[in-house]
Amino acid sequence: MIEVSGVSFCYPGLESPVLHDINLEIKPGEFLALLGRNGSGKSTFTRLLNGLLVPTDGDVIVDGYNTRDGSHRLRIRQLVGLLFSNPDNQLVAGIVEEDVAFGPENLGLPPAEIRERVEWALSAVGMQDYLKHPPHMLSGGQKQRIAIAGVLALEPSYMVLDEPTSMLDPRGREEVLRTLMDLNREQGTAIIMVTHFVEEAAAADRVVILDHGRVVAMGSPLEVLTRTDDLSDWGLEAPEMVLLCHELRKRGYTRIPMALDSRRVAGAIKQFSCKD
Repeated sequence: MIEVSGVSFCYPGLESPVLHDINLEIKPGEFLALLGRNGSGKSTFTRLLNGLLVPTDGDVIVDGYNTRDGSHRLRIRQLVGLLFSNPDNQLVAGIVEEDVAFGPENLGLPPAEIRERVEWALSAVGMQDYLKHPPHMLSGGQKQRIAIAGVLALEPSYMVLDEPTSMLDPRGREEVLRTLMDLNREQGTAIIMVTHFVEEAAAADRVVILDHGRVVAMGSPLEVLTRTDDLSDWGLEAPEMVLLCHELRKRGYTRIPMALDSRRVAGAIKQFSCKD
């Protein structure tokens, strides 16, 4: 478990903290989506989770290891893999297998184990057929999946992704989101994903919203993402399905359930085809 207790953070030279009194527990195997407008502190929060930054106040404890203890940093970064938005900034080798092997090689693992991890990680993200391909020849979605494989080869318990789909087209976003969902459900890897696409957050187990460095909402996607007025106040747009449900209710379909799944909404429309 990752325990974030009373965490505040202020960058050197700044008077105001970027994060204020954050309290949050992230369970093993959980899929958590972190939303918030630009400048809300999301990226800073991700860097606190694996010890790249240390809290000004409070503690971040990863499976019993406090990020304040420098002797635990390497272990913490093995447990918590961190991925950024631009895959080009994380691909370091000329062919895919060398890129994915980079992290395990730095751990000093035996060659046989490195090969095993590379093959497993590429298979897990559906890129096993691209072992010998140059990364720069791949699409944006494929590059990001290779970057995910590079983190996965370190066998982290938690994978933290800072807007991993923000630079991708819709097809690339779908590829990456599907990969993350598969990793979470099939491999049991905990996913902590920062995103500004509210529809992506609907796939999570839990949604957390940051605004001005504070947690302002936390709960299931349905509990949080249907709060249309609050979302607007927090600089976010409600999912299209939620807006559709509101519009249908205004038009007399008062028994339409609030939902994030288009199939559920379509089924309800068929069932309640007559206005109340």
